[in-house]
Amino acid sequence: MAPQRRPQYTQENIDQQLQQIHLLDPSSSSENLEQLGPIIKQIHANRQQEAYLRNLQALIATKDSEIEQICTDNYQEFISSASTLFTVKSYTNNLRDKITTLDESVSQVGRGLVEKKRTLLQSKKTAAKLDEAIDTLQACLKVLDVVNRIGELIKEGKYWSALRSLEDIQSLPSNSLSQTPFYQHLLSSLPSLRIQIQNAVTASMKQWLLEIRNVSGLVGKLALEAMDYRTRKWRSRREKDSMLRLSRVGSAVEMVIQERSDTNVLDSEKLKVDFTPLYQCIHIYATLDSIDDLRRSYQADRKAQSDLILPDPLPLASLVSLTQEICGFFIIESHVLQTTGNFRSEREIEELWEALVARLSSAVNASLVNETDPDSFLRVKECLIGFTTTLESYSYATQSLHSLILTLFEKYASLLEGQFSRRFDSIFLQDDHLPMQVTIPSERDSVLAVVWLDPSEQDALSKSGLPLSLPWSQGFFLCCQDIRNFIQKFYHFVDGVSQHHGNIDELLNKSLDKLLANHISDSISKCLSSTSTLSQVVQIVSNLEHFEVACSELERSLTSLRSTQRGGAIRLSSSSSFANTVIRALNRVTGLITSKLDDFFDLAEYDWTPQSREDTPSMYLYELINWLTTIVDSLVIKEIYKDEAYRGAVGYIAECLMNFMIGPDVPAMNENAISNILVDTEFLEGEMTRIGRGHLSSVFAELHSMASVVLNDAVQDFLVPQVRQTTYSVVRPKRLQTLLEKLSRYGSSRRDAQSRERGERRRKEADAVGRVFPGENR
Repeated sequence: MAPQRRPQYTQENIDQQLQQIHLLDPSSSSENLEQLGPIIKQIHANRQQEAYLRNLQALIATKDSEIEQICTDNYQEFISSASTLFTVKSYTNNLRDKITTLDESVSQVGRGLVEKKRTLLQSKKTAAKLDEAIDTLQACLKVLDVVNRIGELIKEGKYWSALRSLEDIQSLPSNSLSQTPFYQHLLSSLPSLRIQIQNAVTASMKQWLLEIRNVSGLVGKLALEAMDYRTRKWRSRREKDSMLRLSRVGSAVEMVIQERSDTNVLDSEKLKVDFTPLYQCIHIYATLDSIDDLRRSYQADRKAQSDLILPDPLPLASLVSLTQEICGFFIIESHVLQTTGNFRSEREIEELWEALVARLSSAVNASLVNETDPDSFLRVKECLIGFTTTLESYSYATQSLHSLILTLFEKYASLLEGQFSRRFDSIFLQDDHLPMQVTIPSERDSVLAVVWLDPSEQDALSKSGLPLSLPWSQGFFLCCQDIRNFIQKFYHFVDGVSQHHGNIDELLNKSLDKLLANHISDSISKCLSSTSTLSQVVQIVSNLEHFEVACSELERSLTSLRSTQRGGAIRLSSSSSFANTVIRALNRVTGLITSKLDDFFDLAEYDWTPQSREDTPSMYLYELINWLTTIVDSLVIKEIYKDEAYRGAVGYIAECLMNFMIGPDVPAMNENAISNILVDTEFLEGEMTRIGRGHLSSVFAELHSMASVVLNDAVQDFLVPQVRQTTYSVVRPKRLQTLLEKLSRYGSSRRDAQSRERGERRRKEADAVGRVFPGENR
């Protein structure tokens, strides 16, 4: 550890401290001498330091004098040694230069001797070779003739003969020529000749590839025509034999039963495709052990050709010719696979097939993305079905093509659905909702052949006399006609489709349900709100009834049709939509009837505070009942619907009579008025019984029971739970309270004490009912 350095004090520090000392403090009685101690110590320390520094400087001066003396004494010896070293170095450099000059002289002399020796030896070798060449020249002429012949064979296209000639040269017997450089050079040139043969046969195959590309379209066209003929012939046979309806072209049944001879589209009267260049190329490459190179080259060339088949974008007008070319391309590939052993692998062809089908699917979808005409989709489908069926016969996987057809079918069904939905909407806008008339047998038969009816109704109408008023309007007939057209167009698309039957059934279900529910049932429902003529509403009800029957008959018809096409059962859920619309239509009938009943009740003149009770009903009820029975009985609808119309009308009458008793229009009444309403009620019940609708009297049950509570002064009994539940269960307490309040207001308005007392009792009864049933609603 270094010693602690003593603090240094300068003269300036000491002067500052001396100036701060006051020996005599005016405020102190003693002298301030303590402050002088530190200052004196500082002065003493500084003097010691100065003495130390002076001694050190004297010592350094002494050492410097000694060093200077030593250097002065040895300077001359150092200079002498350095001069000697420089002299030695100069002698060494001169010696090295002399050695280098001598070495170069010796090398020049040696190179001259070696060159002369090499020239002499070369001259002797050249002379020996010339002698040997002269001796073997005649022997080489025959071999040269063979080589020349090989070139001619290549030009003539006789590649196998040229290759055999090369083998002959290579297998010549050993002789003096075999050891010559010429022969060795000839042997070394054989690979190049093989390459010439290989290049020539390759060029021949490339030319053949170009030619088959040009004829692929014709090959495909012939194959598609043959398949079309085969399909039409089998369809005709299926129509004659119901047992064959489930068998399609290409099935085992068709292949066994169909009497036909296979047509080889590659070798027919119209076209002959020569595969010799390919076979020859394969043979040459196999001999040269280069078959793998040929295989890769062939695959690359065919892939390039397949890539050029489809243009981008794809014009739909050229789809037929493009599918013909694709079909021909893969028919040729199938033939190559079957006739060339292991030259082609199934996987290589599958790769080309899958890639081209994927691009075809994308191109077709892109071309149809903005198409709105269903017939365009139908034409594309017809083209693809023949294409698919043809290539299935050559064992190509067509699942992706069937998926494409299903995708197109979904779009087609959507467009077809939109087309017919607009037609259905138009039909109901133009329908007059009047019975359809037929006057001649042919007209009647044509109508009955279109609509779906219950078999019994169909039989009855077919035997009816003419002219005939049919139980449906023009709208029902036109809808049935369009539904048949829709189904026909729908199945026209799937004709020939051998897969996805479940998807097709599901699409048909959805489309028909949507058309029937959204564009027929809903359209009829909209017509109801704008139709105010009762006869037209009744005709709508009749139409709806027949639509319900049509749904059931349509299900059976479609299920029978699908069973002949490997389809399943068709289940339409739209019949429930028609049932709901029937309910709305019946409510509309009731609404129109009740709106007319309002006119009768507007004419009703009741005295709500009569002095006596009537024994006969109100006069307006006679006219009301006469109108009601005439209108409802004349409705051309089912009896159950007539009963519903009566029920709605009688229920409305009951509500109107009840509203007289509890409604705000009548502020007060007496018991005589209630008795008169009861008389009217009994009259209505009697009329319902007279026309065979006695079961409808139950709608007056609450009115009867509530009037009984009031007229029999049985309010206290009503307040007893057991009695109320057994005798007055239909009476709503709030209504009874309101009626009692009206009776109370009448009594309180009278001047005689008895009436006022009775009014007060009714008020208390009303309060009692209100307290017992505070939460009841009217």
